[in-house]
Amino acid sequence: MKKIKCIIVDDEPLSRELLENHIERIPFLELVKSCADAFDAIDVLQTDTIELLITDIQMPRINGLELIKSLSNPPFLIFATAFSNYAIEGYDLNAVDFLLKPISFERFLKAINKAKKDIDQKNGEGPAVANNKQQVQHLFVKDGQRLSKILFEDILYIEGMKDYIKIVTKQRNIVTYMRMKSIEEVLPESQFIRIHKSYIIHVPAIKSVLGNSIELVNNESIIISKQHKQMLIEKLGIDGKNK
Repeated sequence: MKKIKCIIVDDEPLSRELLENHIERIPFLELVKSCADAFDAIDVLQTDTIELLITDIQMPRINGLELIKSLSNPPFLIFATAFSNYAIEGYDLNAVDFLLKPISFERFLKAINKAKKDIDQKNGEGPAVANNKQQVQHLFVKDGQRLSKILFEDILYIEGMKDYIKIVTKQRNIVTYMRMKSIEEVLPESQFIRIHKSYIIHVPAIKSVLGNSIELVNNESIIISKQHKQMLIEKLGIDGKNK
């Protein structure tokens, strides 16, 4: 089995030790280095082929977000932090997952399996359809008499209306003949989440979560169903106190 090369970046020795122990238990992971700061990590990233970066966010000198933004070709990314308020910005950087400390092995393994799936697809070892889904960053929908191209990054949310959907973007709204299940299948799982039978949300468009509703960057509020709330909590790495 080909191992996935990874590095840890965390200024807290105990946090690094916990992650190191988790990695030792996973046979397809190879820990190249456990770094105490971002500069140490940059040296490794420039000299070795790293496929997975597991990093804290709040660190001295350069934080985890600044580290990722400084890389021209960053590896797959998992954030491991004690602060859930960074979750939205973390997903905006296309993180595979966002882990909230203290991190159990079961939760860590779930994140690693997601990363492995993405890495396998990038390397051509996953299903062809899934691989295309990772690469394509837009979709075409029927808009009156024409097909309109919509970038995933421009979508705020999608509302289901029986046999139609309304795609709400930063620029305009488009109503088209399509089922929610069909649109859900073509959206990147790392960027979109269903919070209600009638709503799919673009994670970077979330501004805040309050009780059973979310507020989007356009100041609209949308109700979260009980059925989907736990999935949203896990996606955003929200602490149980904030449920």
